[in-house]
Amino acid sequence: MRRTVTFLATAIIAIAATVFIASPASAHGYISSPPSRQAMCAQGRVSNCGDIIYEPQSVEGPKGLRNCHGNVGRFSQLSDESKSWPATSVGNSVTFNWVLTARHATSTWEYYIGNTRIAIFNDGGRQPGATVSHNVSLGGRTGRLKVLAVWNIADTANAFYSCVDLQR
Repeated sequence: MRRTVTFLATAIIAIAATVFIASPASAHGYISSPPSRQAMCAQGRVSNCGDIIYEPQSVEGPKGLRNCHGNVGRFSQLSDESKSWPATSVGNSVTFNWVLTARHATSTWEYYIGNTRIAIFNDGGRQPGATVSHNVSLGGRTGRLKVLAVWNIADTANAFYSCVDLQR
């Protein structure tokens, strides 16, 4: 009897440890306003987005990328320029609002139009709150613009990516 109880307890602990260790992080962050491409997909405003509709906060990839999907194949629809991405009308400056569902220590937040960095905010390794806002000047640019926002994590080689389509 004692051997059976010990065996069962050991089996339960082993299974629980495997599940706990193998579980991926459940969430991270994305731009909610103006709505990013992943927010548009999660809200059902753009069709055929794939898995991103379930986890808009999970576009994580190596630092230094310049695409909307963070090199995550199952989120490649975010970089598909043939989709009809709705553009939000804005003025010369825009406040980007991030929703962070896992608050990682942060080195910097970067904003790009094309290959040009238009803004950088240095958090110096601090852990942000559950929401973060940055006011970014578009530098007088007009027309349809795609802004790539990058949240660089301080203690890993990864970043989170979010693209926002704007009309000015």
